[in-house]
Amino acid sequence: MSDLSTLPPLLLPSPRQLTLTGGTVRWTEPLDVGAQVIALPGDEAYHLAITNDGIRWAWRSAAGRRHAAATVAQLRIQYGDTLPCLVIDDAPVFAKRGFMLDISRDRVPTMAHLYEVVDTLASWKMNHLQLYTEHTFAYVGHDDVWRDASPMTADEIRALDIYCRERGIELAANQNCFGHLSSWFKHSRYAPLAEIAPTGTWDFNGLVTRTGGFSLCPSDPRSLALIDDLLGQLLPNFSSPLVNIGCDETFDLGQGRSRYEVSRRGRAAVYLEFVAKVCAVAKKHGKRPQFWADIALEHPEALSGLPEDLIGLAWGYEPDAPFAKWCDQLRTAGREVWVCPGTSCWRSITGRTTERRGNMLAAARDGAGHGAAGYLVTAWGDLGHRQQWPITLHALAEGAHRAWSGTQDYDVRASALHAFQDRSLAIGTWLDDLGDVDRALRTIGGRPAADGSPTPLRNASALFTDTTKAVDEEWLPDATAWEETANQLEQFIDTDRRGKVPQTVPSRLVQRELTHTLAVAMTAATRALVRRAGTSIDEVHDCVELYRDLIAQHRDLWLQRCRPGGLDDSCRHYQRLINEFAVG
Repeated sequence: MSDLSTLPPLLLPSPRQLTLTGGTVRWTEPLDVGAQVIALPGDEAYHLAITNDGIRWAWRSAAGRRHAAATVAQLRIQYGDTLPCLVIDDAPVFAKRGFMLDISRDRVPTMAHLYEVVDTLASWKMNHLQLYTEHTFAYVGHDDVWRDASPMTADEIRALDIYCRERGIELAANQNCFGHLSSWFKHSRYAPLAEIAPTGTWDFNGLVTRTGGFSLCPSDPRSLALIDDLLGQLLPNFSSPLVNIGCDETFDLGQGRSRYEVSRRGRAAVYLEFVAKVCAVAKKHGKRPQFWADIALEHPEALSGLPEDLIGLAWGYEPDAPFAKWCDQLRTAGREVWVCPGTSCWRSITGRTTERRGNMLAAARDGAGHGAAGYLVTAWGDLGHRQQWPITLHALAEGAHRAWSGTQDYDVRASALHAFQDRSLAIGTWLDDLGDVDRALRTIGGRPAADGSPTPLRNASALFTDTTKAVDEEWLPDATAWEETANQLEQFIDTDRRGKVPQTVPSRLVQRELTHTLAVAMTAATRALVRRAGTSIDEVHDCVELYRDLIAQHRDLWLQRCRPGGLDDSCRHYQRLINEFAVG
C-alpha cells in the first residue's frame, strides 16, 4: 500500500497551474476570498490556496465553485485531513467536456448505474453527457422496435436530466436520424422506409458487404415524418438546448432507392439536403442540432450549405485522426466544431492503450489549437457491448483529463485513485499494460498495403478481431506471436490469482469484471491457437466449455449494471463461437 501522503497531488483532471509551497495544514472549511484573485480567464476558473493561515478559494460562477470543491474533495481522498500547502489556479481548455455512452448496442444501463456515471463525471469536472440512441427510447406507437430492449422511458430521462443539472452536467438528447437504424428496419412496418430492401446488399465503405436496411431513404417523405414523430416525443424530456441527430456512416446512400437521385444530383447534395431537413425538425422542437460530420467532411466544398447553427462533431479513433484539418474545414465554413476521440474499448476485450492515448492527445492538441469548442469522449458498443465497465472507466478518466487539461502530462495513478479507489495505485498501470497485451499483433493486423506489407489494425484489437474470423479463416497465421500474447495474459492472470492486481481494488464487482476480462482474453487467445495449430477433439471441447463458462459469467455481470434487454443478443456472439466448434 502506497503512503499517499508522501506523493504529490494526484488530481483528475490535473490542474492547469499547481505550486507546492511546503508544509502541511489541518483541514478547515475554506474561506471565500473573492474572484479578484483568480489568475486564469473564464467563468469556470477557480483559485485555491492552502497555507498555514488556512484554506482560501475563489470562483466566478457556480461551476467554478463546483470545480474547486471537486479538487478539495480529491485532495482529502489522498491526504485525509492533513493537506499539503499549495496554490492552484485552474480553468478548462475546452468549454464543453462530454461523454457519449452507447446505449443502443445491447447495453442499456440501470438508473442506478447512470446516476453513478453522472457522479463520476461531475467529480472529474465534465459538464456534458449523451446517451447514444437508435431504438432504446420507449417511443409511443413504436413498441415493436423497443419492446425487448429495456428502453429508457420519458420519466427516466426527466429524472436523469434533473440529477445531471443538480451536478452541473448537461444531458443532451441523442437520436440517430439517418443511418444506423437496422433495429427499426428489421420490422416489416419500417422496412419500406429504408434505402436498402430487406434482402438487398450494399457495400459498407469498401470494408464489407452487408444485407438489409441501414439508412433511411432520404427521398421518401415518410422518412422525415418518422423523424418528426421521434424527436417530437424525445426532445421535450431534455432541458439542454442541444440534440445530436447522428447522420454518420450513411454509406448505403445511393446504393438503393435513392440511386437515381444520387446519380442525378450527387451524393453530397442528397445527403446534405436530408440533414438540413432533420435540422429543421430539431429546431421546430426548440433544439440546436449537432451531427457526426464524417460524411460531410468528405465534401468540404459543400459544408457551407449546412444550416449555420449546426455543430459539427469531428470524430476519429486512431492517433493519426486529422482533427486539425477537420476543425479548420468546419470553422472555415463558419460552423462550431467539437472533437470526438474514443475510449478505444469497443471491438476489444482489454482496450487499446497505445491507440487510445495517442488519439485522445491528438484530439486535445489539435482541438485546442484549431478552435474546437468541445471535447466529447465516445464509448461505443459494437458487436454486443461485451467490454466490461472498468475498461471503459479507465479510458474515460484519461479523456476527462484531456478535456480539461489539454496536452498536460497525464498521471495514470490518478485513475487508480479516483476511478477505482485503489490506494496501492497499481491498477492504473496494470490496466494500461493489459490494454497493450496484443499490441504486437495489432501493429500488423490491418489490411495489407498494395505491396503486400503489413499495416496496423484499426478500430479493433487483435484478440477481439480473431473471434470474428471463422475457424478455418486465415488471418495473422503466425502461431508463435499468438503464443507470446497468451503467455503475457497468463502473467496478468497470475497476479489476479495471487491476490494482487486487480484484487487491490476495493470493489468486489470491479474485481469480478476484470477477472472475467482476463478469462475472455485468454479464451480468445486459446481459440486463436487452436484454430492455427490444428484441432483435436479434446481441444475443441475445452474451447466449447470455456465459452459456456464465459456466457454464464457475462449474464451475471451484465445484470449488475445493466437492464436485461439486449443481453440475449450480446450472448449470441459467444454462442456463435460455440456453434462453430460443434462436433457430432
